[in-house]
This record gives sequence, C-alpha cells and structure tokens, in this order.
Amino acid sequence: MTSALPLDPVFQLVLDLSSRKPGPEAPFRLTELFRELSEAEPSRPAEEIEDLIWALWASHENREAEEAMGAAIDAMASGLLQQARSLLDHLVSRYPGWAEAWNKRATLAYIEMRDADSLQDIRRTLELEPRHFGAVSGFGQICLRQGHLNEARAAFQIALALNPHLEDLREVLDDLGPKLLMLH
Repeated sequence: MTSALPLDPVFQLVLDLSSRKPGPEAPFRLTELFRELSEAEPSRPAEEIEDLIWALWASHENREAEEAMGAAIDAMASGLLQQARSLLDHLVSRYPGWAEAWNKRATLAYIEMRDADSLQDIRRTLELEPRHFGAVSGFGQICLRQGHLNEARAAFQIALALNPHLEDLREVLDDLGPKLLMLH
C-alpha cells in the first residue's frame, strides 16, 4: 500500500517550491500578505494575516463558484462528504486554475483516506500556488500517516518556512524527534 502512493513526484515538487512562482490566477495581494506573514513580529496578529490569505484563496471572481466553494466547505464540516465531493469535482473541472478548489478536494480525499487522490490534488494545488502552506502541511500529514517520517519532517519544515507561525507544526516536528533532514 505504501509503495503504491505517488509520493516521490509530489515530494520533489515540495522540495522545489521556493523556485516556483504562483499561477496567473493567484491574487496579487497575496504577495504582500506572505511578506508580512514571514516577519517574526508582524504588525498585526499572524492569525489575522492567515485568515486573509485563506479568504483570498477561497475567493473567486465568479460569484457562483465562490458560493459552490462555500457550500462544499459547509458540506465537509457537516460530514456530507459525497455532496462535498460532487461540488469540488465540479469546481476543479470548471475552474482548473483555482488552487483552492484543488486543495479542498485534496483535504476531502485525505479525510476519506484516499491518500493517492489527495496527493494528486496537492500536486495540482502546489503547481498553481507554491506558497500554499496548507497543501504542504497536508502532504506532510499523508507522509506521516504512511510512515514516511523523513518526508513528513521536510514538508513540515517547508510549511514553516512559508508560514513560521504554524505552532502546531512545530509541536509535530518536536514530537517526531531528531530531524533526519534539515531544509532551509
């Protein structure tokens, strides 16, 4: 089961994120938010900056697409996974350049224990938005679940490089013990 997962191509993409630029559909405002988030002591709470980033990722110029995204998120939160899957399948098909649609579908696949599907969607998310610390963290979680601890550590370190305020990830790294691979 573990060897059948397409970890290597996604892991290579994760390792190369710093050399990649966001896709053309990424809101320009994200650049300033990521710069602010990278500061050790941002001028406003890091949680507020993260919330703005997530809001921009989840927004879309098409109101119906944005409403469908909201409905998919609500369906996932309510445990209506089939409904969420249908909405997210439609969104990635209709709006293939929308990174957050791919990321939410990756999250759903992770919840449903469909790790190979989740990895494919994480890969697409990161191709479109290489700063997506949520997708990188999700990749780390899949690696952790599959027993690939070195890859998990690397992914969590990269997610922390993108967003140094993810305290939960620091705790996970501490719990994993000695770092076999340091990336920075």
